Amino acid sequence: MSERPKTPLLDKADTPEELRKLKPEQLPELARELRDEMISAVSVTGGHLGAGLGVVELTVALHYVFDTPNDVLIWDVGHQAYPHKILTGRRDRIRTLRQGGGLSGFTKRSESEYDPFGAAHSSTSISAALGFAVANKLADKPGKAIAVIGDGAMSAGMAYEAMNNAEQAGNRLVVILNDNDMSIAPPVGGLSASLARLVSSRPFLSLRDLAKRLARKLPRPLHDAARKTDEFARGMTMGGTLFEELGFYYVGPIDGHNLDHLIPILENVRDAAEGPILIHVVTQKGKGYAPAEAAADKYHGVQKFDVVSGVQAKAPPGPPSYTGVFANALIAEAKRDETVCAITAAMPSGTGLDKFAATFPDRSFDVGIAEQHAVTFAAGLAAQGYRPFCAIYSTFLQRAYDQVVHDVAIQNLPVRFAIDRAGLVGADGATHAGSFDISYLASLPNFVVMAAADEAELTHMVHTMALHDSGPIAVRYPRGNGTGVAIPETPLQLPIGKGRVIREGKSVAILSLGTRLAEAEKAADQLDALGLSTTVADLRFAKPLDEALIRRLLTTHDVAVTIEEGSIGGLGAHVLTLASDEGLIDGGLKLRTLRLPDVFQDHDKPEKQYEDAGLDAEAIVATVLAALRRNNVGVIEGARA
Repeated sequence: MSERPKTPLLDKADTPEELRKLKPEQLPELARELRDEMISAVSVTGGHLGAGLGVVELTVALHYVFDTPNDVLIWDVGHQAYPHKILTGRRDRIRTLRQGGGLSGFTKRSESEYDPFGAAHSSTSISAALGFAVANKLADKPGKAIAVIGDGAMSAGMAYEAMNNAEQAGNRLVVILNDNDMSIAPPVGGLSASLARLVSSRPFLSLRDLAKRLARKLPRPLHDAARKTDEFARGMTMGGTLFEELGFYYVGPIDGHNLDHLIPILENVRDAAEGPILIHVVTQKGKGYAPAEAAADKYHGVQKFDVVSGVQAKAPPGPPSYTGVFANALIAEAKRDETVCAITAAMPSGTGLDKFAATFPDRSFDVGIAEQHAVTFAAGLAAQGYRPFCAIYSTFLQRAYDQVVHDVAIQNLPVRFAIDRAGLVGADGATHAGSFDISYLASLPNFVVMAAADEAELTHMVHTMALHDSGPIAVRYPRGNGTGVAIPETPLQLPIGKGRVIREGKSVAILSLGTRLAEAEKAADQLDALGLSTTVADLRFAKPLDEALIRRLLTTHDVAVTIEEGSIGGLGAHVLTLASDEGLIDGGLKLRTLRLPDVFQDHDKPEKQYEDAGLDAEAIVATVLAALRRNNVGVIEGARA
């Protein structure tokens, strides 16, 4: 790691108010120092790098021109907001990013008044900004609402739903389209910037407003022709016809790294009576740091790294990741069966489907940030006899729940859901935790819901999914590496709804779902040492339950504990319902459930998160001992010593 950079100008600009005291000609140097400070900080903490580097000049310009926080600035997703955090009074804590007790890796309302809206999922910024803008309009307040949205986020339908409704906000809404891979416009230069400055200027907008008012007095056909002529003329020279049709006044494209272009255009927009306005800004991911410019994908999210060389710290060698195991298992299934195909929603590398796509490009589909479409697209494929695997993070699958219910479950279509990042996710915190998928899937008729305890089990479950044609089926697995077990060369088809007993005892039964199985076995060792003979079962299925196994364990043991990496309403709730319906707890059985607490847990190391959640071996042992000390018989969820 290198020494911290010298930042004399940045030292004077700890807040936007201080930033605005600088002269315009000082801003390029400030941006350089801000970029150096961000690189230095992320080299220590790890986190998102490329996206933030791409918006350094834009961040400086926005806070310089607009009256933040009175004018609200909303960053879509929020992973590009590290420079924003440095400029809004949080520089002294920037090296605590994504660490326990430190700054969030995303915007967060409780962290700063400069974060008016929390974000970590994509494509929400325009809707939220519209809410702020309309509220100001209703209250007759002058404040602007500025949404900064990346072009990747524009693949989600929610962005267009918001834009279609945006005219109600009037001139209080400004949308910055951060086009950071030139997918919308070619590189821009001085002529484009001059045009953008001209059409955003007050004289031009005033003249245009006058022309519009005069045109309204013309007969309707002439009025419509005048409006279309204006839009066509600017569309031919500048683009943006789509945005004009959605009710926005389009300005751009402009160079997002040129402050001499950005500042006057933003000032024009700030003072404009016209609105809402969309500014198309072209930026480069990783700008100003050569390794990130050369490999934007590898430097989107990084481990700790050496600033000079750009070399990222490597994790010590160990077992393969669950994501990698899934990808390899799916490739093997696709080699056996030409109807197997794969769908992801803008996360090919995150879900491992980039490997699948390299082998089967015609059977791999990245639909962009469009989870709703991904699920219904998969349903259509399934209806035609294909075997689609829809690989989506647990937290993102929440966005497509109606499609899961309506388009898949009700029609009993055999869509295969590969649910990555199930359970707690460490540094990404509450916004990315896969806490709820067991609850929201196992409550649906026709669904099969599995959870892999290790890499071998995941391989078996992928094979089981491929062969399951009688309805929807899902497997959940966590972020990170496996346990190191051998991966089977020939996977097994698991009988649906059947668990397995790992070790047999007489007094205590631990019923595990998912990768807490290792902690269950540790707890069993400790309980056996205390003279409490312990059974450990891997239920494998949250739905359908292995009722025969559960019935046997509940009727032959004094204490039973369920454990899962999910919220209330999951496995424990289903076991409790079975026990209640069949009167299994009437004879004195003590049944307890361990699951994630009813809170949104902040970012921290995963092992610390699970310890805080009470889902480690010590918590299992404490729960059993507390249950045995009680004289009453009944159900007490989540007992602790």
